This record gives sequence, structure tokens and C-alpha cells, in this order.
Amino acid sequence: MASPIQLEICADSIEGALAAAEGGADRVELCTNLSEGGTTPSAASIELTRQRLRIGLHVLIRPRGGDFCYSDLEFEAMKRDIAFARAAGADGIVAGVLRTDGRVDTDRTAALIAVSRPLSFTFHRAFDLTADPHHALRELLTLGVDRLLTSGQSASAPEGADLLTELVDLAGNRLVVMPGGGVNEQTIGLLRMKTGAREFHSSARSVRESPMTYRNPRVAMGANSQEYAWSVVDAGRVRAIRRAAEA
Repeated sequence: MASPIQLEICADSIEGALAAAEGGADRVELCTNLSEGGTTPSAASIELTRQRLRIGLHVLIRPRGGDFCYSDLEFEAMKRDIAFARAAGADGIVAGVLRTDGRVDTDRTAALIAVSRPLSFTFHRAFDLTADPHHALRELLTLGVDRLLTSGQSASAPEGADLLTELVDLAGNRLVVMPGGGVNEQTIGLLRMKTGAREFHSSARSVRESPMTYRNPRVAMGANSQEYAWSVVDAGRVRAIRRAAEA
């Protein structure tokens, strides 16, 4: 029997993608640099993940952190990254472009969709920075976007549940509204009941301690880095999130 929901897990490594599959995810969104909200993964990561992963693979296309207004060079890189991911066997592309006035850049988004086809296209949380979410949704429907990843323009999906419910109702069967941001085993059940969403996006992460026995506390590789611990997808949490959603 098919699962009543689809669970997408955000993974920033090949190991994370495989842990998501082990925990029962339906699909992985592969990215890197989660400290900035995710950016495009490397070519090798895309290829190796596709070779090892037996569930759906969507690839995030975002050339940098920060806003979603891109230069001509950044936009050209996005199109080339999409073409590579498609050739490497990805099942879907995740991207989004905005104008300076906070509206969806429909021309550039249409160009990305064209390069992506026949793959599925998800417009990501750039949506949460749009000035008018209802108008933005109508534009995405006109563009033929398959899926929208959003927190309901709030810090987390539970906080944005009212808008998420409106978006699910407005989209109907024309586009999948997928709540993401703060979706975990404590929140997914209520989110599902309130919003009526049928797909959810979660990071399902836990902290992994480094096996290194020698540690130098005087050096840091980045402003917010932890050299001897990092966050990874936890297969156990993926299982717990699915159980909570289906309870």
C-alpha cells in the first residue's frame, strides 16, 4: 500500500542521503552548505549519490547564500548545473529566482524550468521572501511549477501553518505545497492535520561527534564552525518523523 504522505529529507552529503533512505524517506533533496540555507552540491556528490541512492533524488540549484536575485553569470551557472544534474540522473530540480521588488522572476524561473524538463521542478523557499505570497503562488501555477517548498513565510512551518493551509487550498491538485522548516517528529502530525499537506520536507538531523582524539581548541575553520562535531541526517529520526505523520 502506498504511503499516505511523501517525506523528503534534506541531505548535505552522500552519507546523509543514504541515511535518509535507510530511515524510510521517499526522496532526498541534495545540497551543501546548510549553514547558509543550502547551496548547489558538487558534481561528484550528485553523481555518487545517484549511483548509490535507490529513492528519489532532487538537487538544489543555488549558486550562493544570501538573496535570490542573481547576476547574469550566476544565472548561467544555475542553468549549467541543472543540465549536469539532469544528465547525472536526478529526478528533480529545486530552485527559485526573485526580482528586486520581491516578486517571482517569472522569466528566469521559466528558463530554469525549460532546462530542467522533463524533470520535476520545485520552487524553493525563495517563496518565503516574496512580497505577496498569494500572487506569487498564482505566478508559480501559471509557470507550471510542480511543487512549492515553503515555511508559510514564517520562521518555521508550524508558525506559518495558517498561510500554508491557505496555499494548500488555493493550489488544489495543480501544485504540491510542501511544508518545510521546523518539520520534525513533534510537529508533523499537527501540521498534516491543520494544513492538509501531503508532502513534507525535513532535515531530521542529529549531532555526530568527531572520532579525533587530538583536538586543538585554539583554532576554528569558520565563524560558526565546530571542528569536532557536525550535524548529519539521522535514520532513526527519519523513521520517527514518518511514524508521527502516519499516526
